[in-house]
Amino acid sequence: MKRTLSKNLTYIGAGIGLTLFALFGLYGSFLGGAVGLKIAGALFGMPLGAAVLPRVMVGAFMVLGVVVSGFVFITSASMIGWLVGHAVDSVYSRAGAPANTK
Repeated sequence: MKRTLSKNLTYIGAGIGLTLFALFGLYGSFLGGAVGLKIAGALFGMPLGAAVLPRVMVGAFMVLGVVVSGFVFITSASMIGWLVGHAVDSVYSRAGAPANTK
């Protein structure tokens, strides 16, 4: 029971994390863009012109913000599901029920 329950709850947690990322995770693009603007402004001076390099930097930081946001949402929800699966298995095995270790 230990492996299958923790594995199933990990998948459920990943699904919940993916849903949360779809709902709230794209704000990472906004935050990454703000960081990219600050860094590009510090390097090239404000206001930013129509040059290509500052635009590429801001775009790269926007993509990085989305990737980091997705990583945090999906990884943390999967970890929570995995921990809940192990906790339930621990309680279940202490109650005297035989544990299935497939």
